Amino acid sequence: MIQYAMVLPTSVWVMSIVRIRERLIKCLLMALLAAVPFGARADNTHPTRGEFLALAKQGWVFDLHSSRHRRDPDFPPVQFNSSEVAMGEICVIGEPANRLSERVISSFVGLLGDIYGRRLSVTYANRSISSCPTRPRVYVRLYSGRPPSALFNADLRQMDRDFDIRFPPQWREPVYSPAQANGFFGHEGAIAHLLVRQAPHANLTPLQRDFYTSILTEELFQVVSFGADILKFDRDAPFRSKLQEHPVNLRRVSWQSDQFMTGLLSSNPNGLCGFDVFMLHALAGSGLETVNSAELIMFIETNFDVLKDAAEKTVANPAYEMLLDNSCLALPD
Repeated sequence: MIQYAMVLPTSVWVMSIVRIRERLIKCLLMALLAAVPFGARADNTHPTRGEFLALAKQGWVFDLHSSRHRRDPDFPPVQFNSSEVAMGEICVIGEPANRLSERVISSFVGLLGDIYGRRLSVTYANRSISSCPTRPRVYVRLYSGRPPSALFNADLRQMDRDFDIRFPPQWREPVYSPAQANGFFGHEGAIAHLLVRQAPHANLTPLQRDFYTSILTEELFQVVSFGADILKFDRDAPFRSKLQEHPVNLRRVSWQSDQFMTGLLSSNPNGLCGFDVFMLHALAGSGLETVNSAELIMFIETNFDVLKDAAEKTVANPAYEMLLDNSCLALPD
């Protein structure tokens, strides 16, 4: 079962959405599977309703585990409220967003606006988190060179001050990946931070363009949807979701190399699948204060045809083409 890590030794729960491949369990799995050749990319055969329901349960109905101490009773309850995030504010900090990053963010904001009925406010601020508007729900720090570990942790400390997360003294979060997201449930509400590497120059190869589009799309999707990574061991079965991934061993490979980009892109779909768009409609339509519940599955079962029809219209919209993977857009009959 996929678990969100509750990592702090203080009286606070922390949701870490850092991709599982950077965690110890993924490293162990990679060691076992590194010798297995990659299977074929996903085809566009039609999935079943049962597959969609099973994926929804895997990605959204999961257990939460606390840290060594209980959460303070004065903290509000942990709620995975997708609508609250999707209709909030995004502040982009760090390096100025390049044209590709701007297009991905703009397309994703448009997608959420169509589905949730309200367009997010996006602020492109400067290098410092202090230049953001008061309390946006999502921070996105962009960089293109070496991972900005010091700035990343300075961001987290500022979030701690603003949202009363209550990190332990001297606590630091490492940079695991060229794209990672961390979500926290503080006393003053839920907050998310994305640290994403963007292309260092404008003249991109198709591989580079696909890679940088894919990693930013995935982190934006996960932080809004609260979906968990889903390990996929059957390399012959087609991909159905951006959340699915084959374990791949890229620990000693440079993030800037073609080998790394090719390996990461082969581990899961390059963009959102039909199921992912279907789930965004389900999350928006359910109106649940926390989507991590069996109530979400009941809502999907009851409204499956309506959600499928809405997803079909969305994936057919050319405005969102860059966010989607054409090989996995099929929806159940």
